[in-house]
Amino acid sequence: MNLLFLGDVVGAIGTNFVADKLRGIKQLYGIDMTVINGENSANGNGITPQSAKQLFDCGADVITTGNHCYRRREIYPMLESEQYLLRPANFPEGNPGHGYCIYDMGSCQVAVINLMGTVFMEALDNPFAAIDSILEKIDTKNIIVDFHAEATGEKKAMGFYLAEKVTAVFGTHTHVQTADEMILSGHTGYITDAGMCGPEHSALGVKAEIAIEKQRFHGPVRFAEADTTPFINGVFIEFNHNNGKCVKIERLIIR
Repeated sequence: MNLLFLGDVVGAIGTNFVADKLRGIKQLYGIDMTVINGENSANGNGITPQSAKQLFDCGADVITTGNHCYRRREIYPMLESEQYLLRPANFPEGNPGHGYCIYDMGSCQVAVINLMGTVFMEALDNPFAAIDSILEKIDTKNIIVDFHAEATGEKKAMGFYLAEKVTAVFGTHTHVQTADEMILSGHTGYITDAGMCGPEHSALGVKAEIAIEKQRFHGPVRFAEADTTPFINGVFIEFNHNNGKCVKIERLIIR
């Protein structure tokens, strides 16, 4: 089975570029299933029903999110009703939405789990304890994890913790693709960060001059997406759906 995972989609420019290129990418790599992190897919941060629908319509099977999942209140009903739109599972109980899903591909089932780190981020429930609880409930060996976290050390630790327990662990959030794709313990595909889909010449998707002003003067600024040429960052994996083992992992950059 071939799975495509795309890093954080940023704003309308990223969403439109993914919509334009995704079909060709899926044909080129023979993709059976596509997972996209869409937590920044709406202009000005967050995800809206419109940006989520655009990603689903263009070929996303499952959409994951992260720390901006609740930025736009209009997404709350969709988080509750759409089983393949996820928010991090370790948000406290009582929040809208759900942190994992089981996607039925006919010949097999694939679980997708969304988690968020706590180092340099919000003080959510412990992600290690959260995934232990989820794995006890899942009856498939094909398990994909989007770990939305800031600290590389926390991401590495989660990767090694889940080695041989899941099919792949994809880091998201930092918007910079790392060059450390590997297969852990001969079983689990891993990358510290899948990168982003959006304006390449930017500061993580934001206009560079705005980011510079924020860093130089530390005053309030209104972030805006850059309008430079977009690119796509993602990861392609091949896995054996009979035992959940990742047998190939490859970084993608599409310009």
